[in-house]
Amino acid sequence: MNITVYLGSSEGKDASLKEAVRQLGTWIGESGNALVYGGSKIGLMGILAESVVEAGGKATGVEPQFFIDRVLQYDGLTELIVTEGMADRKAKMIELGDAFIAMPGGTGTLEEIAEIMSMVSLKHLDAPCILYNHKGYYDDLKKQLQKMIREGFSDSGRQSRIFFADDISQIIRILQEQNLK
Repeated sequence: MNITVYLGSSEGKDASLKEAVRQLGTWIGESGNALVYGGSKIGLMGILAESVVEAGGKATGVEPQFFIDRVLQYDGLTELIVTEGMADRKAKMIELGDAFIAMPGGTGTLEEIAEIMSMVSLKHLDAPCILYNHKGYYDDLKKQLQKMIREGFSDSGRQSRIFFADDISQIIRILQEQNLK
């Protein structure tokens, strides 16, 4: 299974997040699954790719040319796909993914996972969308999705494949329950 992961190109302020990223990457690598991500060597993105590769897994990076020009790609990738721009990058990451995970990140991470949530809600994508809610990072987003249901803008059926996981064991369980390894 290709697991597309969205996460920050910075490391954030919480040092425990780096370990959570390493745990996810190690599991992806050891489990026989493959990583699809933004391709960068910096921040949490670099930690994730490195941990997947060190665990014997495959890592596919998808980067727009302007990041390649700045030499931001992780050199240990199994495959590097270069796109013209960010829209092409997002489309390719979606095309390659069987499951989608958002770690804590910034506005880019939020934009990417919001597109996945929308596609899942509209049934244009048949895949689990998991928000790794490390130390409650996505609590407010979870509340907003619940508010959308209460206010009649969404319903539980449309949000049935959007999940929040507090740790790696919950991510694994969700993937298994969704009939994904």
